[in-house]
Amino acid sequence: MKIRDMKKMTKVALLLSTAMGLGGCDLTVPDLNRPSQDSLERTPTRSGVISAAVGLLVGNRSGVATQGGYVSMLGVLGRESYIMDSADPRYVGELLAGATLDSGSPAFGGAFWTAPYANIRNANTLLHALEVVDGVSDEEKEAFRGFAKTIQALDYLVLINTRDINGVVLDVDHPIGSPLAPIITDRDQVHAFIADLLDQARAHLQAGGTTFPFPLSSGFEDFDRPGEKMSIANFIKFNRAIKARVDVYRRKWAEALVDLEGSFLDINAPLNRGVYHAFGTGSGDTPDELNDPDIYAHPSIVTDAEYQEADPTLRDARVLSKVKLAKEPRKYQGVSSDYTFAHYPSATSPVPIIRNEELILLRAEASFQSGDTSEARTLLNFIRVTSGKLSELSGEGDIDYVTELLKQRRYSLLFEGGHRWIDMRRYGRLDELPIDVQGHSVHERFPVPIGETDARQ
Repeated sequence: MKIRDMKKMTKVALLLSTAMGLGGCDLTVPDLNRPSQDSLERTPTRSGVISAAVGLLVGNRSGVATQGGYVSMLGVLGRESYIMDSADPRYVGELLAGATLDSGSPAFGGAFWTAPYANIRNANTLLHALEVVDGVSDEEKEAFRGFAKTIQALDYLVLINTRDINGVVLDVDHPIGSPLAPIITDRDQVHAFIADLLDQARAHLQAGGTTFPFPLSSGFEDFDRPGEKMSIANFIKFNRAIKARVDVYRRKWAEALVDLEGSFLDINAPLNRGVYHAFGTGSGDTPDELNDPDIYAHPSIVTDAEYQEADPTLRDARVLSKVKLAKEPRKYQGVSSDYTFAHYPSATSPVPIIRNEELILLRAEASFQSGDTSEARTLLNFIRVTSGKLSELSGEGDIDYVTELLKQRRYSLLFEGGHRWIDMRRYGRLDELPIDVQGHSVHERFPVPIGETDARQ
């Protein structure tokens, strides 16, 4: 699939209000004939705000699992994957061989900007509508608000993960045509904004009752009642999980440990327990395209992997479950691979937003950064043995905890959401990523789209 021009999304029409499925969930959303932003703000109805809330999940999922989407493109930058598509040489020529990413292209250097902001604005429209809507109780309004702000935080996280110190715009809750808000290049300020948004969301959710007054996708399955829609109490745990990730990104280790206590982290629960983007093939739904035949796994995933303790002929169990030999090995523009990915086998495969395994690794990181190397060692060994079927770490005081953490995150979170690229950048180790062809480079961050910078000149 080729990348669509996301400029089509710059109009803030509420596409989210159409009847759209969310992958295996049988959502029934009234078709409101795409009401205008003005009608939802000025004359909202109960069915209208329900559709708007459902649409936020649709918007947040946009561009996650396409050939040139968030998982795949950040995977290329982090040397998790290649996209070898002869119909579009930019996947190698720009993402790997280019001196810079093209800020003038909405599909490459300019990607992951318009869609998150469209969804953030849609959430703001919903929040304004809740101020005047009839037929929705005060308790239900709080549930809507907590949900909307949590989704906004996820969208802002996409923006800062891709732009880093190039900056993002935070103050966007203004009518179209208002003076442009500044681009904030202070990464800590952006992360603090996201953390505060998540805290606001939690406060709303705590006053929002027990059950959301709108459907969720099948990716939001309740932790306590398999097959059932997630309760608000468990959604708060999801909110805290995302907050813990943000805490770690901004090196707030003590806060991370507190938020992890309030999350769904459970060392006795399945590592795959978590919250997912759901995909489907029904009319109006979005398929998972990460099994695209042009997406290949980077060979170093296999060659760098350790061998299992019980069978030294077998690589790390995470490699065996997530990577497979390609039916057709490929070489293109100097790069080559014999491997593809195995953990998204179909168009309905879910893609993790956050899982228990990541939370355990976040606790390990926050622990050793707080000086508790004993806890960090225990947790890293747990992941090595449970997830990788590897031996425990040897020795007592000679562990390079950062290197070991990055290794375990590499394999545990492989090709799930750009973690490898983000992790190596935040620890200043992008220069350790492999350069496969002389003249290739590792890009540190996406540029702010040229249209955004030109508008401020």
